[in-house]
Amino acid sequence: MPAGDTLHEACGVVGIYAPGNEVARHAYFGLYALQHRGQESAGIAVSDGATIVCHREMGLISSIFDEEILGNLTGYIAVGHTRYSTTGSSVVVNAQPLLEHADFGDVTVSHNGNLTNTGDLRSTLDAATVLQATSDSEVLAKAIVQAPGADMIARIRHVMGRAEGAYSIVMSTEKSLYAFRDPWGVRPLCYGRFPGGGYMFASESCALATVGAQYIRELDAGEIMWVDNDGLHYDKMAHHKPQALCMFEYIYFARPDSVLSGKSIYMARMAMGRQLAREHPVDADVVMAIPDSAIPGGIGYAQEAGLPYVEGLIKNRYIGRTFISPDQKMRARGVQLKFNPIVELLAGQRVVVVDDSIVRGTTTPRIVKLLRDAGAREVHVRITSPPIIHPCYLGVDMASHDELIAANFTIDEIREKIGADSLGYLSKEGLLDAIARKRGQMCMGCLTGEYPETYNGPAVLATAAR
Repeated sequence: MPAGDTLHEACGVVGIYAPGNEVARHAYFGLYALQHRGQESAGIAVSDGATIVCHREMGLISSIFDEEILGNLTGYIAVGHTRYSTTGSSVVVNAQPLLEHADFGDVTVSHNGNLTNTGDLRSTLDAATVLQATSDSEVLAKAIVQAPGADMIARIRHVMGRAEGAYSIVMSTEKSLYAFRDPWGVRPLCYGRFPGGGYMFASESCALATVGAQYIRELDAGEIMWVDNDGLHYDKMAHHKPQALCMFEYIYFARPDSVLSGKSIYMARMAMGRQLAREHPVDADVVMAIPDSAIPGGIGYAQEAGLPYVEGLIKNRYIGRTFISPDQKMRARGVQLKFNPIVELLAGQRVVVVDDSIVRGTTTPRIVKLLRDAGAREVHVRITSPPIIHPCYLGVDMASHDELIAANFTIDEIREKIGADSLGYLSKEGLLDAIARKRGQMCMGCLTGEYPETYNGPAVLATAAR
């Protein structure tokens, strides 16, 4: 998706239990693989079985950790986090992992998601509780620490019975590692095993592959897993909820080399592109995609349409990794800071350009103009998601209803606004067919206005119905 019109996911988490391994280094590279999920802050907490040491800062992974810092994070249990803020401002006090002090020792918590009943959960905390941060994650962490129960599993189960919203969590005590997903399974969480022993949990399988852990499976919705000296253990909430994995994990959030619920993200996006070509064919000469997440969809579209796929835009993959802000003249150049067209491939051509979504509609017109300025004779825009017509309340920083272009204009009006010769979105049915999932297994609230039950139901639905 182009810069400036981007969806932001909450964050990425990792957890490692591997005696005899350099777990801080493994956590570092695992987080590096998940940095597409959050780039505002990051942290790693490590336990040696007696003491937990934590280091967290604002910024990119590479700017936060060096050899000296990693060398001081010694131990065999690690919890890591990379953050994009959804609730709570982007300041270091909200960076994770969070370190909490409990009656039985220290606990460190990393949270991916967004709670919808934070106020209710906060009311269960001890009256003397002082909140250092401004995020729902701290409320959730303190609720677990203060919950009744003879052991950590009992406390986790107690809080899972009260917390509403999206949460995939890895956390540790000095001697054990825990991982669990909310009962709806909105955010992903998987686990794998190291060949030499030990386990790893992560938001996506690409983090496991990066450090040599073998992917086993996704945690089930409502499942709790933990690792200690006796090995790997499982537990699951007794009451079941409708499954509601976020649809945009397939469309945009997950890295294309990840596997989600047993399905390759890359192949799923190619299938979306093929289905899009069947639904919205057009006479054209070439197909291209907006780098990077739309590339598999572009290739799929080209294959189904029988057209050549070209790399019409080259992306500067480092422009988003600088801490130096462009001046006003450079900002005015917009997408030219991030994309350069290959004129020789576009001049005189009827071009199909595939992207994964249009949110506010602020960047797509600039892309279309960039292609026309490069000589494209026609520009046909194809989107591998259905129109986004409602906000998200479960951890995706999307936009308000008034900012969503598809919530306020018809498709033909959008086509005119972006300056395209034609515009086609993938249908909701086509999207589900492409990923071989049923509607009742996914959260499609931003596409339909129908959100998973109990997520602050009346308030959410009232907003969606405006």
